[in-house]
Amino acid sequence: MRLAPTHLGVAVMIGLGFALLPLSTDLFLAGLPGIRRHFEVGVAEAQLTLSVFIGAFAFSQLAYGPLSDRYGRRPVLLAGIGIYFAATIACASAQSIEWLIAARFFQALGACSGAVIGRAIIRDAYGAAGSARMLGFITAGTALAPVFGPMIGSVLTVAFGWRANFALLAAASAALFGAIALRLPETNAQRDPQATGLRQLAANYRTVVAHRRFLGYALCVAFSYAAIFCFVSGASFVLIEVLEVPASRFGFLFGGTVVSYIAANILIGKLITTAGVDRLLRFGTAIAAAGGLAMVALALARVQTLPAVLGPMAVVLFGLGFALPSSTAAAVGPFARIAGTASALVGFIQMTTGAVAGVLVGLLHDGTTLPMSAGVAVSAAALFAAFRLGGGSRGSTAARRGGASDTG
Repeated sequence: MRLAPTHLGVAVMIGLGFALLPLSTDLFLAGLPGIRRHFEVGVAEAQLTLSVFIGAFAFSQLAYGPLSDRYGRRPVLLAGIGIYFAATIACASAQSIEWLIAARFFQALGACSGAVIGRAIIRDAYGAAGSARMLGFITAGTALAPVFGPMIGSVLTVAFGWRANFALLAAASAALFGAIALRLPETNAQRDPQATGLRQLAANYRTVVAHRRFLGYALCVAFSYAAIFCFVSGASFVLIEVLEVPASRFGFLFGGTVVSYIAANILIGKLITTAGVDRLLRFGTAIAAAGGLAMVALALARVQTLPAVLGPMAVVLFGLGFALPSSTAAAVGPFARIAGTASALVGFIQMTTGAVAGVLVGLLHDGTTLPMSAGVAVSAAALFAAFRLGGGSRGSTAARRGGASDTG
């Protein structure tokens, strides 16, 4: 099925599905120090509520992609949102840190359906060439989640405590479930009854991995997200505990920094058809690497101030706003028949890298801005290298123009 680019309702639903990830991580960031104190645990253990979520999100994508290739996008998405709702209720009622971490694991199992199946729906509906443009616009809308999520989370945490954030997520997921059930059409016109068979599954993954540009673009996606997640997992501790920002102000500072990411997402939607994927990736990776270098240099110089952290991070996010949607569309674009499988593999690589980065930032936390800044800088540098060594620099003319061959 080909959806009209003006089909706003479907775009909003896809965007909300994408937003489950940033909302589930960013909304309760201001509450992380409170969670740590409430359960009397250390920073590394409190951060497991983030890293376990991302790790579970990564692995469950490997199932959702093939399932949606076989049974269709709509029923599998509904099942995922249902799991998310139930797990979010469990998070809100957690009586121990172990309970909360376990509930976050199952919350991630449901949340990842929005991202995996959303990417596949976009590929189904808009084709290889149109995916980058639509991903740019939808990502721009989705990026409102890390802007307003921490702000809303700060207000809810101060007023009602950290459990209120999960109550809001439960209500939002219930509304999304109802909207999908009533309004989302099925877009998978090429269902493959063998997609979940082990032999076919292995063959599909081999097809994706063997594509000459896939791994380079997938690594660009992974390192882009690793840079973002280093900031997400470390920001509340750095800003609230190291730089002594009140919890009520945290969300506004965090959200204000993300505005540069939204600006880049809007620009990419306008520029992709003329500039092409590779040119925008080249620009974005260079900007992100420069911002990361400035961030870690200031941290090494022991300049521990809000401008020294948030200023360079805004530059990094601006670059990532170009790099992430471009590389995602380029990685999934060549695969029409197995878009769900390709989307799942991209997401798995992306989230696994992010989870490892988040764990390292938590383990290395030393009461300064350096571990988080170094994580962002190393990830941005790896992104820069991945594009130049294995990404679009060797891509086809179609990729440079913003599309890709419609194979798979």
